[in-house]
Amino acid sequence: MAVLILGALGWGLGLIWWPLSIPFLVVWLWVVSFFRDPPRRRYFSLGDLCSPADGTVTEITHLDQHEAFGGPSVRIGIFLSLFNVHVNRMPCAGKVRSAAYKKGEFLDARHAESGQRNESNALIIDPEPPLPGPVVVRQVAGLVARRIVCHVKPGDSLGMAARIGLIKFGSRTELIVPRLESTEVLVKVGDRVYGGLTVLVQQKGGR
Repeated sequence: MAVLILGALGWGLGLIWWPLSIPFLVVWLWVVSFFRDPPRRRYFSLGDLCSPADGTVTEITHLDQHEAFGGPSVRIGIFLSLFNVHVNRMPCAGKVRSAAYKKGEFLDARHAESGQRNESNALIIDPEPPLPGPVVVRQVAGLVARRIVCHVKPGDSLGMAARIGLIKFGSRTELIVPRLESTEVLVKVGDRVYGGLTVLVQQKGGR
């Protein structure tokens, strides 16, 4: 709807005096760019977990305990700027066990406590063998983002890199996996990653 309104305003003002239309057309082009959804296809090796989002890795934390696993895990946080593709994707093939929405604040997604305090939606996924599980993808709203969109529901079976939703206008996406002897994180803080393309973690040797 916003795209149509901005486009109509830009066109209408352009008929009156074309310079008036420039700000509206610039914003219109940016909104259209924000909602872009480029195709993502690549070959993955056995044990790979791909990035669930485009953005910059801002956190790699080794947790001693996580409620979804009942044991140690690794959390990788990805910051999505206003200029990144905001479509979120499955990090592996599997079945959605649960989806839990939580109300919260709207701190800047780069804030150290945004993952714990902000509005979020957490998907727990049971991956296809031989990957160990479960795997958690958390969509976290940011300072500008005020709406989390999730297209999947418990019981859905999806392929690796399948679209699961998006977060509108700046956000954070987290991938949380069990930390085993076989777990190898292939990225570092500061790396640029791409949803459905970049391999974040490899679980060598399966279960």
